[in-house]
Amino acid sequence: MGNIVSLTNISGVLISVSRYLLIFLMVLYTVQCFTVFRYHSQNRQKVVFLRQNISMFIIHFTAFLVLFLEQMNLQIVVFYGVQVVFLLLSLLLWYTFYPRASRLLINNMMMLITIGLIMLTRLSFDSAVKQFVILCVGMAVGLVIPVIVRRVMMLTRMTIAYTFVGIGLLGLVFVAARVTNGAKLSLSVGGFSFQPSEFVKIIFVFAVAGLLTRARDLRHVIIATVLAAIHVMILVVSRDLGSALIFFITYLAMLFAATRNPFLVLSGVFAGSLASVAAYFLFSHVRVRVQIWKDPFADYSGSGYQISQSLFSIAAGGWLGTGLGKGSPGAIPFVQQDMMFSAITEELGGIFSICLILVCLNCFIMFINVAMQLTSRFYRLVALGLGTTYAVQVFLTIGGGIKLIPLTGVTLPLVSYGGSSALTTIAMFAIVQGLYMLRIDEEKEMEEDGHAQGVPIGG
Repeated sequence: MGNIVSLTNISGVLISVSRYLLIFLMVLYTVQCFTVFRYHSQNRQKVVFLRQNISMFIIHFTAFLVLFLEQMNLQIVVFYGVQVVFLLLSLLLWYTFYPRASRLLINNMMMLITIGLIMLTRLSFDSAVKQFVILCVGMAVGLVIPVIVRRVMMLTRMTIAYTFVGIGLLGLVFVAARVTNGAKLSLSVGGFSFQPSEFVKIIFVFAVAGLLTRARDLRHVIIATVLAAIHVMILVVSRDLGSALIFFITYLAMLFAATRNPFLVLSGVFAGSLASVAAYFLFSHVRVRVQIWKDPFADYSGSGYQISQSLFSIAAGGWLGTGLGKGSPGAIPFVQQDMMFSAITEELGGIFSICLILVCLNCFIMFINVAMQLTSRFYRLVALGLGTTYAVQVFLTIGGGIKLIPLTGVTLPLVSYGGSSALTTIAMFAIVQGLYMLRIDEEKEMEEDGHAQGVPIGG
């Protein structure tokens, strides 16, 4: 009996200490995301990246140790071991096959996946297993994508194909998709359900990049705008408002980058504002979401219940959190999909959540950094579009959960439960990695040309 009491006390101490250890390691990882830019030596940068990897694996081990001590379920131990193999193998393959890839982006991608797997395992073991299988498939596909980006030159010449495939898939969703929570989102094929709008995000960016690359006059800009508007309108009619907003903002960002004309962007913002007002009066579900946002407690037991519980969870977590497994995030409806940020804030704390936001911001900065340094106008717009898509989705998810904006029902990339979202986000990171290496290839070619002509580089 004494041994049991002793073990229980030790377990309690470990669980209590783990709360502060997880926060400390997450802060350490996040700080290194930004301080690494100070170092110009590749060897010094590699040391920083290695420290990030160590921090990630300690966070992973600590979190799963806590989950095991709380549940005493051997399945968690086995699942942890399988995840460690996945994380190690993924890092090894990326570093081996693509030594010129951005290690910071790789580390951030793996850290977000790690946090997602931790929270999903805590919330629903079965959902975590399903998500893990999808992540394995996504990582296998993602490892091939940079080769395609670097070697297949015809990607820049398929604008018409991108446009019609994107519109066609969204049209198929509108006609054949089943209704989920009032919106037409998913198609089922052979027992598997997926959201075409997630994959169309990437296709849309490539289509707009192709259209705006050739936009040398107002006529081409109008054509690009009309085709982009068709994508958005199909999503609005399908009631997939979150995706519609992502597409719209992404297009405006790419339009400004392509034309450098603020008047066109302001016109787009004005048109979007008018469309939002019209949607408020035409669609009842839009009015409901706005009313919930204004006062979720007015209908606490009904339509306002989700956001109200989200706010309660965030308040309960405070800065340091209640501790992994000690909160009640399961009280939030659809917490695994829509409200993962609130669950993280409740149990891991506000400091941990702020660090999570900063890691996502760091990913966006890297996307834009790649876009700014590419010489190809098409690929520059692609990198910018993917970065904007990623950033807007993060903002909509977190903003909706904290009641900064109305709920849109989009997931937190790589963290929330959602197979289509996970596959798409990994593909986005892989595409940007391909563009990052394409930029390095261009720099090496310039250096070689400079040496061949006897011209000093930088002279």
